[in-house]
Amino acid sequence: MKILNLKLLNFRNYEKLELEFNPGKNLIIGQNGMGKTNIVEAIYCLAFTKSFRGSKEEVVIRQNCDLARVEGTILDTYESKYRIILKRNEKKVKINNTNINRLTDYLSKINIVLFTSEDLKLIKDTPNTRRKLINIELSQFSNDYLKVLTLYNKVLKQRNSYLKTLYTNGNASQDYLQILTEQLVELGLRIHKYREEFIAKINQYIEKHYFKIAGIHGLTLLYKSDYNNLGKEELLQVYKKEKNRDIILGTTSTGIHRDDYEFSLEGNNLKDYGSEGEQKNAIISLKLGEIDIFKNEKEIEPILILDDLFSELDEEKINNILTFIHDDIQTFITTTELNKVSVSLKKDSRIFEVENGTVTERGNQ
Repeated sequence: MKILNLKLLNFRNYEKLELEFNPGKNLIIGQNGMGKTNIVEAIYCLAFTKSFRGSKEEVVIRQNCDLARVEGTILDTYESKYRIILKRNEKKVKINNTNINRLTDYLSKINIVLFTSEDLKLIKDTPNTRRKLINIELSQFSNDYLKVLTLYNKVLKQRNSYLKTLYTNGNASQDYLQILTEQLVELGLRIHKYREEFIAKINQYIEKHYFKIAGIHGLTLLYKSDYNNLGKEELLQVYKKEKNRDIILGTTSTGIHRDDYEFSLEGNNLKDYGSEGEQKNAIISLKLGEIDIFKNEKEIEPILILDDLFSELDEEKINNILTFIHDDIQTFITTTELNKVSVSLKKDSRIFEVENGTVTERGNQ
């Protein structure tokens, strides 16, 4: 999978921008605040319809403008043109000039593996953040997962709303609560299976990558869930026991919306016992594992984005990572420090220099 070109209108600091990319490696250089990360953010936005920076979607719209537009030609089995138009509180997507009415029918078509400093949130942040980030990764491998998760969240919202109704009106029927609970359990079991299988696949690869990067065995990604080792009837009994508490609290206290993930190195939780270097190496191992899954499970070479990698890692680690990346994978690397980039990488790359929102292409060095 490759992105052949990118067209931006009123995206971040770019009023208009058109770029043609190398199907192999692309280096985007520039000082902080010049707009280099905005380019890879736009590529990510084309795939996911939102930024990877965690900010509100409308912030990508250029100041004093009503909308932003991102367009790109993606080469997979054949070429397809993708477009997303972002307005405040609204987004529209097209594939080959055909409107796609449901975002779930658009997502999962452009496959991207992203490394950014924000990925450390997978270890350092809250369970809610970890779930969101893993959901993004998993949705690329299964569009059905995304649809089931959307439906689960809808039923969860309905159940929580009805719990509040039961609290304020003790005479309200509990039959509807039982119906919602059964729907929640059935959807939750499907999501749990997807997550369990995904984590099992990741664990087939991340330890070997961690050993190659850090020389240490024993990295595992653990999946922690209320649904582990429980079937439908057992889960319904759990919800039954917690029903009165849920009514008082007005929220569903059990379910896959409470899931969490833990990086374990030699039996120790990296969040509590790992150094920042070990945590970064674990995240990189995860990303390389995702590439393996794409290649081996879906026979797809995903687009790889390494945002500001050279400021995050030492040169030895970077060289190790680049060694693992197959030449067929289209790669985007942003950096402020071209002097840290190896001569061979510069020679193999298309180099774009960004200064004050102006992008110029440099010759190979």
